Amino acid sequence: MKNTFGQYIRDKRERLKAQDRSYSVRQVAMRMGVEPSYLSKIERGDLKAYLTEDKIRALAEDLGEDPDVLLALSGKISQDVQEIIRKRPLLFAQLIRELKDMPDHAVLRIVREVRDGDW
Repeated sequence: MKNTFGQYIRDKRERLKAQDRSYSVRQVAMRMGVEPSYLSKIERGDLKAYLTEDKIRALAEDLGEDPDVLLALSGKISQDVQEIIRKRPLLFAQLIRELKDMPDHAVLRIVREVRDGDW
């Protein structure tokens, strides 16, 4: 299994650490409220180690990342999005499957239409 999430976290943290030493494993872990060894396991892709949504959000804030991106990379979906999907699961499943092969610009156009639409 690919370690996309852990590698992404490590790469981002190391880039930040090159400019600011406060991004060591120890200091990032301390700001997140986890042990440094735990964050290290996450970065290495230890499948037994996982983070809760709250910890992923804290990590995203500390690294200046979008929490939804880190949640997706970790294989999770935020609670608010889960609640939205649960209200109309078939409709959202169909929508996501229809959007999966569309280019980004087409998806963004749909998002703008929905956001700006007069319902």
